[in-house]
Amino acid sequence: MMSAMTSLGHAQQSPYRGPPDLNGAPEGTSVVVLGAGLAGMCAAMELRNAGYSVQILEYQDRAGGRCWTLKGGDTIEELGGYSQNVEFSDGQYINIGPWRIPHHHLALLDYCHRLNVPLEVFVQENQNAYLHSTQHFGGKPVRYGHAWADYVGGITELLAKAADKGALEQAVSVEDTEILLESLKSFGILDKNYRYTASLDTAEYRGYPDAGAPGGGLWDAAPEPSEPIALNELLQSRFWQYMRNHTTYRHHAPMFQPVGGMEEIAHAFEREVGDLITHNARVTRVVQGEDGVTVDYEPARDGGEGGQVTADYCICTIPFTVLSQLDIDVSPEMRRVMRQLHYHEAVKAGLEMKRRFWERDEQIYGGITLTDLPIAEIGYPANEMHSDGPGVLLGAYVYGPQAYVYNSMSPQERLESVLSQGEQIHPQYRDEFSSGVVLSWHRVPWMLGCYSNWDDRGRDYEIAATMDQRFVCAGEHISYLPGWQEGSLLSALDAVRQVHERATSQ
Repeated sequence: MMSAMTSLGHAQQSPYRGPPDLNGAPEGTSVVVLGAGLAGMCAAMELRNAGYSVQILEYQDRAGGRCWTLKGGDTIEELGGYSQNVEFSDGQYINIGPWRIPHHHLALLDYCHRLNVPLEVFVQENQNAYLHSTQHFGGKPVRYGHAWADYVGGITELLAKAADKGALEQAVSVEDTEILLESLKSFGILDKNYRYTASLDTAEYRGYPDAGAPGGGLWDAAPEPSEPIALNELLQSRFWQYMRNHTTYRHHAPMFQPVGGMEEIAHAFEREVGDLITHNARVTRVVQGEDGVTVDYEPARDGGEGGQVTADYCICTIPFTVLSQLDIDVSPEMRRVMRQLHYHEAVKAGLEMKRRFWERDEQIYGGITLTDLPIAEIGYPANEMHSDGPGVLLGAYVYGPQAYVYNSMSPQERLESVLSQGEQIHPQYRDEFSSGVVLSWHRVPWMLGCYSNWDDRGRDYEIAATMDQRFVCAGEHISYLPGWQEGSLLSALDAVRQVHERATSQ
């Protein structure tokens, strides 16, 4: 299965085996890099280390691109004149872009190690978080672990009954049927009659009633079984749509996050190449010639200066949503691909709460609650667990049509919507809320979307990833890992390889 999924680009360990060999760089060869996100800074670092002359042009006054952590004092500027001031307490933050690192993203983990970025565990799946349906169970959230154990138990019971009555004779031998029944009984926690019912055995997996957990001594010490949720209720609630979310290959435990916020990775790269970056530079034109590339830029904001950079080669990490609108001297095929690539819409909210009530009141330490409400998810911070201070929740992570609905709202309207929905799961929201921000990625002027969405990588992807004369693209959109920082780094390293091969061959 893994082999088949890998061949389709759905599941694969990162192919990273270390940076490319760039020995023999021609003396005096220059490269201009457009964009100081992770891809741009990684490319610049490796090229400079190999002896190339490198410059970086960056639209923003900060480096990191979507590797972006919002902290108190930051300001978000969106299209339409919307502005949000981040008022989080000292030390509190929200990773408004990428927020987790899979253990098999080898390039990103290697660069974190090489650049001394401390990592800590990110909690993806938490059996004590919630699944929530507005139409079932009275609109009350259900513990994820309860629903998972009961769903597995229910469908296992059905399969065991079918096997016991000989309904699977054509598919399973008699001997294997006996083994199958034994395994189902064990895996589904079924009784001797192959039923999934309330018992101390099932309570070991789904959990105990609030007042019936195992204790010590004599007073209320004996455990009590908890009552499973009926299979038909679970089916109708459609919780099964969520139960595989945390088991995809990309989310296999363990996962990690940088201590202090994802932007610590960007800061580490910036320490290496910050002196190469020209900030507040809006690229307006790229012209290619037989001997090099010329890039014109103007100030992105008042007070800056424009200019022109000439180099032998150009590595461009500007997302296609923006790049397709610029005067770029590339082949008609490349321009067509730039214009056609769609980017996912997405909205993320960060909510600071005065008290970590999800830990104190509900014993939820990290993990994610999933709901059919428009906010889709609530993520619980994995840092500073058990602390007495405030904490920042991921109050919403929205894709699809609902993201466009939020896109049409003002930031204050979005925040009110997120709070009103979140309190349906956590009634403490209003009393504990301190401050919050809600970002619509389609309104971010230097992105105009969240991450790339290739319908068919085929020939168009090959065009996008291949050097066009002296111009080559890099970023998560030039990878089979869209939306992940690993894809950005691997793409950058491949762009560096192509530049080096062209430079040394000439």
